[in-house]
Formats: sequence, structure tokens, C-alpha cells
Amino acid sequence: MIPAYTVNQFKDTFISAKTKKQPFDDEVLETVKKIMEDIRTRGDEALQEYTEKFDGYSGDNWEVTKEERKAAWKEVSSEVIESLERAAANIKSFHSKQLQQSRMMEMTDDIISGQLFRPIERAGIYVPGGKACYPSTVLMNAIPASLAGVQKIVMVTPVRGGDTIPAVLSVAADIAGVDTIYKVGGSQAIAALAYGTDKIPSVDKIVGPGNAFVAAAKSLVFGDVGIDMIAGPSEVAIIADETATPAFVAADLIAQAEHDERARSFLFTTSKQLVDETIVELQKQCAELPRKDIAEVSLTNEGAIVLVNSLEEAFELANALAPEHLEIQVENALQHLSKVKNAGSVFIGHHTPEAVGDYFAGPNHVLPTVGTARFSSGLSVDDFVKKTTYVYYSEKALRNAAPYVETLATKEELDGHARAVKVRLER
Repeated sequence: MIPAYTVNQFKDTFISAKTKKQPFDDEVLETVKKIMEDIRTRGDEALQEYTEKFDGYSGDNWEVTKEERKAAWKEVSSEVIESLERAAANIKSFHSKQLQQSRMMEMTDDIISGQLFRPIERAGIYVPGGKACYPSTVLMNAIPASLAGVQKIVMVTPVRGGDTIPAVLSVAADIAGVDTIYKVGGSQAIAALAYGTDKIPSVDKIVGPGNAFVAAAKSLVFGDVGIDMIAGPSEVAIIADETATPAFVAADLIAQAEHDERARSFLFTTSKQLVDETIVELQKQCAELPRKDIAEVSLTNEGAIVLVNSLEEAFELANALAPEHLEIQVENALQHLSKVKNAGSVFIGHHTPEAVGDYFAGPNHVLPTVGTARFSSGLSVDDFVKKTTYVYYSEKALRNAAPYVETLATKEELDGHARAVKVRLER
């Protein structure tokens, strides 16, 4: 079910060959380009056509009304509502500690410098609605935006049968502070958020995961608006020794694999016994899984077990891979945290499955994938904040700095820069 690789085979297949795992190909990109241009040219008329074609919704009233949002609360069980509210509290608690205040860096009689922190004005949140329903995505994207002070939080998500969105998404949006919800999805929703139509106003930044068409659309609008990241297939890497429980390891590999057929699940272990027993557990647990067909394809085509010589070698592989999620299921796991250099989020110990981070723990589950954790981070309050520096010089301070500024400006052959200093001192 899940193939075994040597260390070198794994490096060649999953680390060196990153381009194989990009979230969209040229054909998808060309298709999305045409959709985006059509939305820019024809606006709501084109948006309605694509919404009917791809989402099966033929209505032209895309906004979820106040009445619909109120009614949604009656459709969701009290157990689910309590779970959402408790998860939201944890997410708020964690992300509130990321808030920063505008500050002065230096202040003398002659020089003042510092940094302003200002929220973006409008944020758009994309929530997928294809193979599953994701209220956790609503919480993880909207709560940091709300904490940052974003003035308008807009959510887009496709309908799933009928003429409205799942009630649980509406309830999650209320809990998270979403102002407006629109019943549109796919690349056409990204185009509407980026460029605006008569019915859907544009935003300053778009966040949230999606399929290949959504990822391609986000790549195309970047620069016109901000985006969080281009998310590839979701992935987990598990580092385990002989103290790990095969049933736990198998369950966590399956939890990742059930996302979709392209999800990636890896096990790096020093124990041959753990390998053998985990394979047995995978077969047993997959047989009982409702999304068995998806998980089995994912594990077979995108999964890997690597028997390593040492934990040090396991961490070397993990750091080279830079996985979205990294689990450390070894003895005294917390002591190994310092060995992690590249990972989106780390789950430490035998009783910390990645699933607890997806829903409840507090840190964000919108994370870098396909090796991008080497240079980027998960979604945070910072994604919804602009940082503006400022500086003040007195005449005295400018006179002291002038020789150095003029020297550097002259060296770069930018005489106008040098003159901008000289003209002030000559007068």
C-alpha cells in the first residue's frame, strides 16, 4: 500500500523533484487566464455563467443574507457549535500574542525613526467546498484578520447542492467575525475578489486554500492584490523510533492521505519492527475508512516509508523536505525540537496528532507546502498587517549625515540624490 524507499531514493523522488508536486500545470493556468480575463471584461455576467457551470448555482443573489445566516444556527447541533467556539477561543488566544504595536526604534533631539503597524482594509477569504466542508478553514483565516483589525472581511465559498452554503460554514463565519459571505467559488471567485464586480467589491489581500484552479488564479492576481501563499498538496512527515505506537503512526498517515489523492504522507523511522507493524495497521485502518479510495491512492502514489540509520539522519531528511506538518514520535520528543530547521508546524510527542492542530490547538493550519517552509511561514496576524517605517532628521543630523549620503549617491551616479541633500545645507 505504501512503498518503501532508501534514503537516496527518497531524496531523488520527493526532495529533488519538487517541480512534480506543483499545484497546477500549464493547461490549468491557460484555462484560468481565460476565466480571469472574462471576469475582468464582463463582470457579474461572466461570474454568473461560471458559477452556474462549475458550482451548479443559477441564482444571481450571491450574498448570504442575514436571514440565511441566522437560520443556519438552527441547523447546526449544539455540540458542533460548542466545538467551534472552543476552537475559536484557542485560535484567538494563540494569535492575539502575535499582535504588535507601532513603535519608535530611536529617538534623540535630532533623529527619530520607527515603525507603524496598520491593518489592511479589506481581506478576502477563500473556503473550498468541493470534496468536503471546512469550517476550520473559516476560523483559521478569519480570526487572525479580525484580530489584526481588518475593516472588512469577505468570504467566498461555493454552494454544495441547492442554493446555499453549508450551515456550519455560516456559523463558523459568524464566530470568526466574517462580515459578508458570497456563494461563489473557483478561479472566478478569486477574480471577483481581486478585480471587483458590481456585486462583489475588490479586496486588498486574498487568503485561503483551494484546488489547482484556485491556486493558479491566486498566482495570477498576485501583485494586483496580496495573497498568503500558493498551496500545493498537503503533507505530513513523521519521525519515529521504537517507542512509537504503530496504530498511532498509521492513523496519522491515513489522516493526511484522506485529504485527496495528491496528499503526501511520509514516515522516517529507525525501527524495522515499526515499519512492519505500521504497514499492517495501515491496511487494517484503511479498510474501515469512509474515504478509503482516496487514502489508498494517496498512500500508494505519494506516500513513503524510509528506514533510516539514526534520528539524526531522519531530521536531515525532514529538514531537506521542509514538510507542511512534522510529527516527532520518539522518546523524549521535546528534547529534539531544536533539530527542526524547516517545517510549517511541529507536533511533539506520541499524543499530539496533526489533527489536533488542524482544528483545535490554536496555531494556524494554513501552512507552507512543497518545500516552501524553507523560506516562508504559516498564516498569522502579520499577514493582515502592513509595516510602514518612518524617519525624522533635524538640520544638525542632516549635516552630520550629508558627507556619507553624498558619497554613496555619487558612487551610484545618482547626482540628484546628492543634490537633494546639498540644496538643504546650502540654504
